[in-house]
Amino acid sequence: MKRDAWDSKYAGSDFLWKEEPNRFLVSELNGLAPGRALDLACGEGRNAVWLAQQGWRVTGVDFSAVALGKAEQLAERRGVEVEWVQADLLEYRPPMAFDLVVVFYLQVPAAERRLILGRGAEALAPGGTLLVVGHDLVNLTEGHGGPKDPEVLYTPDDVVGDLTGLVVERAERIRRPVAVDGGEAVAIDALVRATRPLA
Repeated sequence: MKRDAWDSKYAGSDFLWKEEPNRFLVSELNGLAPGRALDLACGEGRNAVWLAQQGWRVTGVDFSAVALGKAEQLAERRGVEVEWVQADLLEYRPPMAFDLVVVFYLQVPAAERRLILGRGAEALAPGGTLLVVGHDLVNLTEGHGGPKDPEVLYTPDDVVGDLTGLVVERAERIRRPVAVDGGEAVAIDALVRATRPLA
């Protein structure tokens, strides 16, 4: 999806998803000491703002100016500061070492994913954590919602294969309950958490 399409998608006063952080961000970072964090494809900023509320110094990057405008408003309402950067992730190069890099639901073709995740991994400081979550390939046939194009879906093994020089701590499919009209469905996500060794 192109930048103007995402700008249109994010248009309007309501948040496209919600203002609260992703459940996996909260659970996977439990107990991790705050430092410098980079949120790639941050969208409307819900995860970046939550990280800032927890004491992280956060940079959020997205190519949609509309999304970043809403992200800035959310940060102001929550009383936190986040550095917002408008950039195409295919061109963006993180400027410093981060203690945490998160990439949530960035659904792009494999070659683009490898480039972006590779740069995210390179941006990690020693001991830093990379957390990737997205719609799993099997969600297309076994789960609910998400993109219908298999070219932008992936598995935990795909993500692990994209990473070099990191220690993989967790790589698995996660079943996520989703509220639907008249009940509940299940979405299937790929989750990978990896760290850069201290030495």
